[in-house]
Amino acid sequence: MTPQVTVVEHPVLADRLTVLRDRDTAWPSFRHALFECSAILAVEAARELPVVETEIQTPLEPTQGARLSQQVVVVPVLRAGLGMVDGFLRLMPDARVGHLGMARDETAHKPVDYYSRLPPGMADSHVFLLDPMLATGGSAVNALQHLKDAGARQLALVCLVAAPEGIAAVTGAHPDVRIWTAAVDRGLDENAYIRPGLGDAGDRVFGTL
Repeated sequence: MTPQVTVVEHPVLADRLTVLRDRDTAWPSFRHALFECSAILAVEAARELPVVETEIQTPLEPTQGARLSQQVVVVPVLRAGLGMVDGFLRLMPDARVGHLGMARDETAHKPVDYYSRLPPGMADSHVFLLDPMLATGGSAVNALQHLKDAGARQLALVCLVAAPEGIAAVTGAHPDVRIWTAAVDRGLDENAYIRPGLGDAGDRVFGTL
């Protein structure tokens, strides 16, 4: 594994990821487990956010504290990425939220853009791109380039499950982007699905199976 990729090891994260992988997990439980996984990943991915010292007054006396020094933006890749947003907002409620819509071409296994709405100030923000599955890496590579074109320079990709092929694609195209994931799986099958994976995250989180 390259230094660009961090596999988060946490017993609760491992437990919740197992719930997500289980084919018998119903969509309400899947949605809640995705929220819990995202919250843990948010804590880990936010470790390197810069802070500025500030003086505050406690009920007893003045003291020094620290506050985040820059705006945070979270950008889910529609639609599965929406299931990760609340976990990040629970930790960073002041974060702005952008959206990128990308559909999967089932024949070519390539992303097709269909929507983009990003907040202002991308160049001065720390941007977290959220997508539960990093499979071929096509959507992630495309989305990261879209964010860079919008001015983003401080970027991280956060996913639940990653395939080696997707990691190679992202690290090759965007060597400056850190990847945070809960697991690196075996690889892709002939249909470019992650194995063992957890199925279609979008369908499972929204109950559209």
